Parts: sequence; C-alpha cells; structure tokens
Amino acid sequence: MAKLTNCLDTFSIYVGTYAKYNNGSLQGSWLEISDYSNYDELLETMRELHQDEDEPEFMFQDYKCNQFFIKQKLISECHLSANIYEIAEQINNSDYDFEVIEAYAECMSYYHEDISDLLDNLSDSYYGEYSSDEDFAQTTLEQDGSILENLPSYIYIDWEATARHLMYDYMSSNGYYFRN
Repeated sequence: MAKLTNCLDTFSIYVGTYAKYNNGSLQGSWLEISDYSNYDELLETMRELHQDEDEPEFMFQDYKCNQFFIKQKLISECHLSANIYEIAEQINNSDYDFEVIEAYAECMSYYHEDISDLLDNLSDSYYGEYSSDEDFAQTTLEQDGSILENLPSYIYIDWEATARHLMYDYMSSNGYYFRN
C-alpha cells in the first residue's frame, strides 16, 4: 500500500466572512490547507485576506476534503479546528494509510475526541484488506488453524454462511476488516 505523504494534500477551504456574507458578498478566496505549515500561518493568511475588517469572523463557505475531517467535526461552516495540523501529523506518522484510518473511523461511527485513541484502537483491531467477507473468513480461519490445510476433496465449506457468522465478531468498511 502506498502511504499518502500528507492527508491534508486534498483539503481546501473557501474563506469568506460573516460580515461580508450578511452584506450580500461572497468575497473570499480558496486556500489549500497543505500550503501552510501550521494553523497560525493559515490564520495569518485568512486575516490578511480579510484585512478590510477589524476582527473578521471567518466563514468557511465551501470546503473540499475527505469526509473523515467533516465527520470528525474538524471543519464546518463556522469552524476549522486549531488542531487540524497536529491531527494530520498523527495520521501521517501512523503506520496506516489514511484509507484504513478512515474505514476504521467509519466502522466506529466516526467521531473520536482523541485521534491517538482512535489510532491505538485501530492498531489492536486491524486485520487487513480483503475482497469479500468470504475471502476474509477463509483466510482468517486457514491462518489461525481452524480449518485443516489438507481437507479431503469431498468436504465443502459454505464460505458465505461461515463469513456471515464470523462477521458477528468483525466489522468492515471499503474492504478493510477490523475485530469488534
């Protein structure tokens, strides 16, 4: 699996202000989050962009990012988490591709107060990527020795039913499998 160098590479925001919006203007600008090294640098750019206001109240009128950031409540119309860069750094420094982290978060109903806990729990429960529940069941049971390696040719296993029962103890999203 190729690891993304920065999970913020595809994260951009359109920054306007509530004052301009309330006066009928959508004046603002698109900013690429990955162009800035930290939140303070981004905040400074947003202030410069709206320097015609004394204390601009930023409005994120549009944003293009992975659903993970939205469902983790890191971005909304009126909020961009000051911790976004630290969270991205934890994700980027983890042993997992961003897609695996997102799949686990989806299985766990997304929102986690602490990304470190999410990554620790992921580490304890990740089983890998499989093309189907049946493939996962067969591989898992063969690897743990539950299924003998050289079964007689007259024994057939209903992998669909086996997978259905095995999945009570597991969860999956986008082909990634985790232990409950």
